[in-house]
Amino acid sequence: MNTVVYTLGELAEQLGATLRGDAAQPVSGLATLQDAGPQQLSFLANAQYRKFLENSRAGAVLLTPKDAEDYSGNALLIDNPYLAYARVSHLFETRPKAASGIHPSAIIDPSAQVDPSASIGAQVVIEADAWIGADVVIGAHSFIGARSCVGAGGRLASRVTLCHDVRIGERVVIQPGAVIGGEGFGFANEKGSWEKIAQLGGVRIGDDVEIGANTTIDRGALSDTIIGNGVKLDNQIMIAHNVQIGENTAVAGCAGISGSTKIGRNCMLAGGVGLVGHIEICDNVFITGMTMVTRSITEPGSYSSGTAMQPAAEWRKSAARIRHLDDMARRLQQVEKRLASVTPRGDAASDA
Repeated sequence: MNTVVYTLGELAEQLGATLRGDAAQPVSGLATLQDAGPQQLSFLANAQYRKFLENSRAGAVLLTPKDAEDYSGNALLIDNPYLAYARVSHLFETRPKAASGIHPSAIIDPSAQVDPSASIGAQVVIEADAWIGADVVIGAHSFIGARSCVGAGGRLASRVTLCHDVRIGERVVIQPGAVIGGEGFGFANEKGSWEKIAQLGGVRIGDDVEIGANTTIDRGALSDTIIGNGVKLDNQIMIAHNVQIGENTAVAGCAGISGSTKIGRNCMLAGGVGLVGHIEICDNVFITGMTMVTRSITEPGSYSSGTAMQPAAEWRKSAARIRHLDDMARRLQQVEKRLASVTPRGDAASDA
């Protein structure tokens, strides 16, 4: 593997950062403050890691001007070091570049259209009337169902499944094992037995979306399941049929979103969040980890449920008290009624 090397001056120019120190300092990679070596660039984006700055061996550090006041080493000064780190990380990307063309073992229906610039990996299957755009990369063992479309610049890792009638926008990244367009969980009950409902909709995914490993997005029952532009989905998320997620919303791992739920734009759902079906979440909502959302949210802001971690012995005491809350509430109501029926002393004295 060839090592890419930049000078600190070159990185400063690319990032629009202010250089303080040796412009000729070579940088061949990225690392944390604790682990960085003399030719690596690091960053400080979280105050709890500031304690590692002074003794870091990094060749240079991405810092805000304020954090750089007491640091004597090479630095690139920028208002948002984490964003700068995100951008510079692509300069040191190690993922092999896929070559254009179709692997001999791929199976492609004659009616499918594959752009000549696309890269189709080993044992990929592309069914009838599918469409693959320019510069798309499809990893080994992936499956593209009938009439599905992948827009220009998309990257599907190995073992990605797109079922039939899935439409993927441009520059979409889908990580290994994701399944898009599987049948939604739809059944009608007849005297204790379940009859399956055909899922007649598809899935529509916008531009610049990322879908994590082993995440599933079910097809719609009648209309489509819709994922808006710029949405970022972590690993192992379950998105049920007819869910709609607005632009630039991010969802962390192991979240579960029930059917026909609508989530607005610029929302953030932390890990393990659960949403019941047929509710709406407005724009600009942040839901903290492990929260169970049982009703619509109509006002922007931060929402939580559940209890925070505490020592197990204390938690058991709290849990025991929670079981008695209903009884305590009833007794409190009785006390309040008795108090309300007692004539205040001040009124009694004035009557006398």
